[in-house]
Amino acid sequence: LRIRLGDDGLHALEPGLRAFGEAVAMVVEPAVQTLELHPPSLEPADPLGRESQRVTFDPEYARAGRAVCASGIAAAPAFEQAALLYLLAHAGEAGHACPVVCTAGLTRALRQHGSPELQERFLPPLLEPDYDRCHRGAQFLTEVQGGSDVGANRVEAVPEGDVWRISGEKWFCSVADADQFLVTARARGAPAGTRGIGCFLVPRRLPDGTANGFRIRRLKDKLGTRALATGEIEFTGALGHAIGAVEDGFRIAAGVVLNTSRWLNALGSTGLMRRAYLEAASFSRFRTAFGRRIADYPLVRENLAVMKVEEQAALASTLELTALIDAIDTGTADSEDRAWHRILVNANKFVTSLAATSCVRRGIEALGGNGTIEDFSPLPRLYRDAIVFESWEGTHNILCDQVLRDLGRLDALDLVLERVRRRLPPGDGEAAAVAEALDGLAPRLRRSLAEGPLHFRRQLDLLVRALQAGCLLADGEAAAAALHVRRHLVSGYDPEADADYADLVDEVIGADLKSG
Repeated sequence: LRIRLGDDGLHALEPGLRAFGEAVAMVVEPAVQTLELHPPSLEPADPLGRESQRVTFDPEYARAGRAVCASGIAAAPAFEQAALLYLLAHAGEAGHACPVVCTAGLTRALRQHGSPELQERFLPPLLEPDYDRCHRGAQFLTEVQGGSDVGANRVEAVPEGDVWRISGEKWFCSVADADQFLVTARARGAPAGTRGIGCFLVPRRLPDGTANGFRIRRLKDKLGTRALATGEIEFTGALGHAIGAVEDGFRIAAGVVLNTSRWLNALGSTGLMRRAYLEAASFSRFRTAFGRRIADYPLVRENLAVMKVEEQAALASTLELTALIDAIDTGTADSEDRAWHRILVNANKFVTSLAATSCVRRGIEALGGNGTIEDFSPLPRLYRDAIVFESWEGTHNILCDQVLRDLGRLDALDLVLERVRRRLPPGDGEAAAVAEALDGLAPRLRRSLAEGPLHFRRQLDLLVRALQAGCLLADGEAAAAALHVRRHLVSGYDPEADADYADLVDEVIGADLKSG
């Protein structure tokens, strides 16, 4: 943050970030340990038999929520919001990261495309820092027959004066307890495919307090993010308000809402990775085996060095993306910034979510059997959440295919290569190795644009790795950049033939493994 915002910018944020870091450790972390054992439940009716569709939680859920909401994360500008979510993710998803992300997406959609009336009515409670008064947002796009193919959606929107009536089933509805739902639906008579999809805000309750024409069929039993209420919801004439022009609905849902989620998903992934590294490094300092700290064994040190560099690289590329988000939010982004953002937000989510799962898995390895014990370590919980993060807002293949289409549609390959090269400092060494890797990658990317996506996923991974290397070098992380470049970008690299490899590993982990 100091590099991105300067000393004054960091000084302004630091007290709030330190306070929230303490809240995550002392309030959210203990709460989520309880919530893992007591997931949310559904109460379709109140004690008098009136339909309520109420989701109930253990009291610890609200305790954690108050700490999260009080940080001001909902209304924070891009870099502060990014830093707060990064810290929150140290406790895993915790049942509150997804609501924060969904609320941020709905807030941006309303600010950019909502009418003045909608903004006046629905924005203030979304930005409220008091948990007991705030509204939380959700985004319901997925349907059972379509999955990521939003153009196959069948939920229908029928006009009724100035409002719409929404009917149909949404299959994967996280934050099922939200106060405001962003729902995609096809306006009656609209064309097939994504061109016919509108974007609607559906309040949870009508003015009289009754449920707004929806029924939660069930809550899903998920591998991870278990403290989060995710359900299947059926709408039957729910009152909805169009966000923007109906014919622009898919562009708003994908370009604003999903892209906000993909940006913040990457910050969640980096937070998971950082916590995994902290747990593994701390354990390795104090655990002894065969008369030595395990931190003194070369294979343990290598594993930790890889974890640390993977997290640093993911954070570096995600802060590069955050700078673009900030420019868009403040109105200073130009057309090239917007094109680069459209490419990077999908590419970065693809790479960072996969890296998070691998990194947490390495953390479990560092702890051995202890790493699999639920009441010994947070790593099992982080691992489950990381796997869910991978599919959150698009599978890997969907994201790669989207990037390839956007590169062609926007004729953006030269722009993207230039933006990656822009991060490289002049000189030999690692920067030259990255430049050489880009020179070899460019014609392969052009072939994929001409011939199709079969090999593009591998190419996109290399492209993001090159950006991460440039960002690490620009940020002065020389040792991390060197290990990252050799592992990902130097063709045929063999650590056994690298006389400096052991010293590089030691330089990366540095003082982290000193006793004390």
